[in-house]
Amino acid sequence: MRRSVVVVGAGPRGAGVLERLAASAGEFGVGAGVELDVHLVDPYPPGAGRIWRHEQSSLLWMNSMAADVTMFTDESVRCDGPIVPGPSLYEWAEQVREGRLPGESVPPGPVGDELRGLTRATFATRRLQSHYLDWVLRHVEATLPAGVHAHRHRTRAVGLVEGSPQRVRLATGEELDADALVLASGHLDADPTPDEQDLVAFADEHGLRYFPPEQTTDTELDHIPAGETVIARGMGLAFVDLVVLLFEGRGGEFAPDGPDGRLRYVPSGREPVLHVGSGRGVPYHAKTEYALRGPRPPLPRFLGPDDVAGFVRHGGIDLRRDVWPLMAKEVGWGYYHELFHGHPDRVRGTWDAFAAAYAELDWYSDARSELIATSVPDPDDHLDFERIDRPLRDVCVDDPDALQAALREYIADDLARHVDERYTAELGAFVALLSVFAQVMELAGTDALTPTSRARDLSWWQNLFSSLASGPPGPRLRQMLALSRAGYVRFLGAGLVVEADGDAGVFRARSDSLDGVEVEARTFVEARLPAPSVSRSADPMLAALHADGQLDEEVLDLGGGCPTQACSSAVRSADAAVAHGEGAVVLHHTGLVRVRPSDYRLVDDDGEAHPTRFAIGPHTNVRIPGAFTRPNTNALSFRANDAVARAVLAQVVPAAGRLTA
Repeated sequence: MRRSVVVVGAGPRGAGVLERLAASAGEFGVGAGVELDVHLVDPYPPGAGRIWRHEQSSLLWMNSMAADVTMFTDESVRCDGPIVPGPSLYEWAEQVREGRLPGESVPPGPVGDELRGLTRATFATRRLQSHYLDWVLRHVEATLPAGVHAHRHRTRAVGLVEGSPQRVRLATGEELDADALVLASGHLDADPTPDEQDLVAFADEHGLRYFPPEQTTDTELDHIPAGETVIARGMGLAFVDLVVLLFEGRGGEFAPDGPDGRLRYVPSGREPVLHVGSGRGVPYHAKTEYALRGPRPPLPRFLGPDDVAGFVRHGGIDLRRDVWPLMAKEVGWGYYHELFHGHPDRVRGTWDAFAAAYAELDWYSDARSELIATSVPDPDDHLDFERIDRPLRDVCVDDPDALQAALREYIADDLARHVDERYTAELGAFVALLSVFAQVMELAGTDALTPTSRARDLSWWQNLFSSLASGPPGPRLRQMLALSRAGYVRFLGAGLVVEADGDAGVFRARSDSLDGVEVEARTFVEARLPAPSVSRSADPMLAALHADGQLDEEVLDLGGGCPTQACSSAVRSADAAVAHGEGAVVLHHTGLVRVRPSDYRLVDDDGEAHPTRFAIGPHTNVRIPGAFTRPNTNALSFRANDAVARAVLAQVVPAAGRLTA
């Protein structure tokens, strides 16, 4: 008997699903009278996919150190399928250069030079990561168990033909039988929103340049002339890529300018002048470049599976009101655990005494504040989430140069905290943050959160988490400081608003951080990824399934007691929103593919979970982080891959063929 699974997306997520299918196949009887064909469909390079493909600028780096990147499960991963260990990026590079991987050799050219010099703490280029991901997929394919067969298709999936079995239609005209379909496409492009379409039309009418949200590596930045004043909205990783490509990518260089790692920018003469701001107004925090000095904090402590289960039983949960105090307390636990164990000279008393008192106190209680003030003498060592979340809330100046100085001071302090071992408590907080993220994602995969909280609070939390945990390597911020000192990057601050000025025929930017100061430009770049949207998806497979009603976009009903302020906040963040009956019912479209959280099955327009169709990744309402992750962290990504794979196997392999204990 032969069964077929089609995985749309052959990047790291698709490769991870294949690895988990292979790991559990024997348990479900594959190879014992059942043959399983797994088809990987992707127009981009298998393994690496679009984001990590080799054909991109050699200047672009990963934002994780080589030792913190793995595609393989380890003993920390709590899943039902077998654990199949494998090398991290660093371990793979070490094995390649030492000749310990049969058939593998150091690649020629700059990537090979990089591989030879790679250390555990290196921020590798995306080109080197593409080689690792290519090897991972080839390794998985070479070690497939009996009865499992992998097939690659370098093309797009464009539609689905109903039948028994259903068939996936490819752009080549070929059709693949699919006893199960898995959508693992990762971040998807989307057609511009109505507001973005208006900006496109405005730019066309006035001879301006507007770049809607997209992967920065795919943006046609050559259209921006030298000397151009450019407004950029967004200060996350897409903005970091923009800076790299517009300055170093145009021939600019960075030279040492002091013993403390300070850099000086040497221009090429082809630079624009970049004015940048965002909601928070500051770049994402730099990646830490040190290890814990004390033992790893015991986690989870205040927000674990039992606490999540309690929230689920209770229902009607507001994330900010009910869960955030425990989230903050958990991160504080990791922070102060490292401060006490790694820096005992900066605290008073013992950890045991502090921990016992801390455990009994609410995060937002006066008693907790008093405990911190007594136990940690230096206020600079106190963990202050309100300052972290909105660092520019008290900044409003009428002198743009004063704002530049304030932002440079902020970035320099952030760099110090993430590269200087005096601040390893920041890493303790990061470790706890990862634990919190996993628990919140488990909670978000249930019906426990109110619709308003899902719409308003999850996006806030995702943004805060990304700013703290998904920032650039420290050297990128040093480069940003050098560009700021040279006058090529100008900070606009927080609460950025960009408007189309029809009278002047320009884009105009203002912010909450600048009093009475505006910047006008003929070029405007959205330095961010497009918001997810099923209804506007540029992916032909997703668009076809949605048009046929075979998958649904998550819609949240914010009516029925939703406070006006909360509703308006949620709607502003929505990709699309519809109000009925003078606000009595507000529908918030998250833009995400609706799946059943327990097994990632697609949910159709009628709310029914489809037995043979699955979706996994950032385009679904069960927001899964990156397809690869840190070793030894019980990664949610690997647990999700395993859950999907086992649900697929349970569906496609006849019960009689499965092995029993």
